Amino acid sequence: MKRISWLAAGGLACYGAARLAAADRCRRFEAVTVPLLTFTPHAAAAGLLGSLLLRRGGPAATAALTGAALAAVVLPRATGRPQPPAGGPVLRVITANLLKGRASAEAVVGLVRRHGPDVLFLQELTEPAVGRLKQAGLTDLLPHEMTDVAGPGAHGRGIYARFPLTEGLVLRPAEAGQLTARLELPGGQRADLVCVHVSPPKPPWSPANAARWRSELAALPGPAGPAADPPRVLAGDFNASVDHAQFRRVLRRGHVDAAARLGHGLIPTWGPEPRGRPALLTIDHILVDPGCAVQAVSVYRLPGSDHRAVYAEFRLPSAR
Repeated sequence: MKRISWLAAGGLACYGAARLAAADRCRRFEAVTVPLLTFTPHAAAAGLLGSLLLRRGGPAATAALTGAALAAVVLPRATGRPQPPAGGPVLRVITANLLKGRASAEAVVGLVRRHGPDVLFLQELTEPAVGRLKQAGLTDLLPHEMTDVAGPGAHGRGIYARFPLTEGLVLRPAEAGQLTARLELPGGQRADLVCVHVSPPKPPWSPANAARWRSELAALPGPAGPAADPPRVLAGDFNASVDHAQFRRVLRRGHVDAAARLGHGLIPTWGPEPRGRPALLTIDHILVDPGCAVQAVSVYRLPGSDHRAVYAEFRLPSAR
């Protein structure tokens, strides 16, 4: 029993050390550490629970220290932050991964009807799904669209909008690019949109897939500069959480995670197949310009998909 207690506590301590040291920055170990570190909130909870369940003082203390250290990096996502003043129009968006087009078109359109988003970002969009969504009435609600469904179902993307869309940002390199568009809002204000779907870093023994995941995150654009550029919204399936060093680099460029700003950054958005229950990981995000004032964020189950749909409402900064 003593050996088992120390093995459990030691395993948690090693996990905590890997997260605190950002071990996923090391190219040699990233194929393994990137998938594992997604479970940091669960490890924090396990450490705190283990401090109560492990009966021996040494293992219990080790688990408690590990749990406390991991909680210190996790809990800020559940704490709301002050909002900046923003005088622009309110923008409502939904992002959803359709699991190779299998998600219920009626459920997607139902979310659009209930919440009235101005923009809908879709990942894993397929040609048959485009037809089902149109039949369910999506284009009646959001008549402007840009889609890219030329590749396999896991790579299709779409942006549907209430207002006109024009060509968006050009991202480089092309193979790591995401679908982009520029939204033309009433009153002349604009917003640049990026529908994000980053390749998953799996299986955990594939250095090539981990490297592709890293390069696609690195290729995402930063927020707009202080000049006349429109504010930018990046939304979709990042296949990454705040516990990944590469995703934290994306945030350090200036993007704001809408959910974290309201203290909802720990709500999970993905669960394993077949039905995505229970949701385990927070890998779908809506990133907004740092000048945006976030007003609401919520997550909804999407029948037929292993992802949840994420809704955010925020006020854009005043026109530059």
